[in-house]
Amino acid sequence: MIGQSNTRRIRVVYYSPWAERLEEAAAFLQRMPAFDVSKRVAKPGNVDLERMARLDCDWYAECARAFASMTHPALEFLPAFVVGNNGLAELVASRPKPDEERWLVFIGQHPQSLANVAGRLLDLLTRGGMRVLYYAFDEASRTMPCFPEIAPYLDVFIHDEYPLSATGRARLRPNCLVQHRSWVANVVPFTAPFVEEPEEKIIFLGSQLGLTDHRKRQIDFLKNKFKDRFIAILDHSMPVAQRNSLARYKVSLCPEGRKFTTPAMGETHTDRPFWSGCLGMVPVSENSKSGDRLDDLYRSSVIERYDWGSIPALVSACERALAWSPERRRMAYDYFNRNETVGAVVAEALHAVSSVSQLRTAAGA
Repeated sequence: MIGQSNTRRIRVVYYSPWAERLEEAAAFLQRMPAFDVSKRVAKPGNVDLERMARLDCDWYAECARAFASMTHPALEFLPAFVVGNNGLAELVASRPKPDEERWLVFIGQHPQSLANVAGRLLDLLTRGGMRVLYYAFDEASRTMPCFPEIAPYLDVFIHDEYPLSATGRARLRPNCLVQHRSWVANVVPFTAPFVEEPEEKIIFLGSQLGLTDHRKRQIDFLKNKFKDRFIAILDHSMPVAQRNSLARYKVSLCPEGRKFTTPAMGETHTDRPFWSGCLGMVPVSENSKSGDRLDDLYRSSVIERYDWGSIPALVSACERALAWSPERRRMAYDYFNRNETVGAVVAEALHAVSSVSQLRTAAGA
């Protein structure tokens, strides 16, 4: 039993390659806007590389903000920390207080930033009482070289790919909580005010890298069909500070991601529908080739969905989305903010793991 109140006290330590020393997340977030990204790019002074680095830095900083803002009725979250490679020695030397659980959180393919020391690092940390949650993007068990080294130390593994590779799955401990879940919205719930009367327009936020022939055909048709009611931004992404400004549009087009067409990624999707919903837009999502993507959201009536590759179905879905009432949009906005953010998913996963039975000690598994 942890604590006299029986409430589990949890402190998250979020690992990010953009972080440096071990520090409180609040201090990290305060200094990030002025962080000099030029020292992290291969060619300092290259405007395009530095712009992309800035976008990347700010996006991962928002993940830190989301983890630092987690709540759950059955859990008490202590002030979160962030750590980069320069703070790992300090993290190893530190110890959780007797009445707190300390969780190291990885996302994406960031464990690979630790390269060949990842397994040894997690061995040291878990022997000192640290627990580990990994929320992976893409095909981590297939494409991330260090996955076999870190898998035995994971208490929670949330992943996109399905099924996991047989060799990767075999490396996970039997009592690791494993969930097949797409990456959702890295936002703090309800930070974007709901817009009662948005512009009757469709926004598509994409990138040049994702402009496949399939995508170009869709965009060109929508431009001709909806004229100035369709807006395509193809500049990779937009600054996090400007993301809430998209809430002025009524509909968000979220077609299939270019990286989600392999068999192992056929049952997942990009994060676009999730943060679009959190902003109060109506997500129009393309189904996968294999079908049945986003079924839970579709059955809950919080998205419009169209068949993969079908332009008539795409147009019909956009027209239905433009016809949504303010009441239906608000219902979807509430649903996404309460259920489809990284904080909500991770907090629920932490709650699902028993507070004592899986704790490791130096003499444990």
